[in-house]
Amino acid sequence: MDLTLLRTFVTVHRAGSFTRAAALLGLSQPAVTSQIRTLERQLGRPLFLRRARGVTPTTIGDELAHRAAPHLDALVEIAGTGLDEQTGLRTLHVAGPPEFTSARVLPALTPLVTQGLAVRASLLVDAQESLDGLAAGHHDLAVATARPRGELFTTTALCDEEHVLVAAPRWAARLSPEALREGAGALERLPVVEVHESLPFVSRYWTAVFESKPAAAATVIAPDLRAVRDSAVSGAGLAVLPRYLCEEDLERGRLVALLDPPVPPLRTYFLVIRTGTLALPHLARAHEWLLRAAGDW
Repeated sequence: MDLTLLRTFVTVHRAGSFTRAAALLGLSQPAVTSQIRTLERQLGRPLFLRRARGVTPTTIGDELAHRAAPHLDALVEIAGTGLDEQTGLRTLHVAGPPEFTSARVLPALTPLVTQGLAVRASLLVDAQESLDGLAAGHHDLAVATARPRGELFTTTALCDEEHVLVAAPRWAARLSPEALREGAGALERLPVVEVHESLPFVSRYWTAVFESKPAAAATVIAPDLRAVRDSAVSGAGLAVLPRYLCEEDLERGRLVALLDPPVPPLRTYFLVIRTGTLALPHLARAHEWLLRAAGDW
């Protein structure tokens, strides 16, 4: 059986789509379709059921993928190891949120860079854009704030971040602890700084802590949490920030935590790779290194 056909088949099986598999393989969609049809003729059995959106494997397709994928992944590992030895340098393409990638991911990878790993980072606000780029083969690894579905990706929980409701001291001084304990009403008069008009961070905090939706619109919108933090420090209004991003400002008194809820809102980050690519040594090292580093985050 032709290994090229098997590789195309496993890629389609994991991607759930001829179009997505074609992008991963660097082929045209007609070429992928032709290869799958050739394999189906050789086996005398259908491997996929065509749907309006993508394809679904038949039971024969699932069985073949289960048997063939581990061996193909092993071949990828052998080839990857050989390339490492020949070039001495591999490039890791990483995608993720600008703030988290800058503050956490890239510094954590620095020891591997000193060992010869090259890194190319794509700082993307839109999580779906990161996952689409990963699926298309533009990135090797993505950091996402939601666990993607499907067999195309292998996902591992990385860490949780605590969200904190903060404001500059001059705003905090206007709020009594008693008023804050009564609910969100005391906060309605304060301006809001956010990353988007939909108030994603403030809304998530309000739902978790106050079991309500925020009534105020944002006064300042900046699509980068570092800009939100700096605006809040300058006194532009209240904001909800990851603790790691504002810890120093809290310690130095530039920001004040307005509440200390018994169960603070959390958001989970995930490491996402294309299934099977963990066989590549440079990707496996980076994946393991990030998971190890996240234990201190």
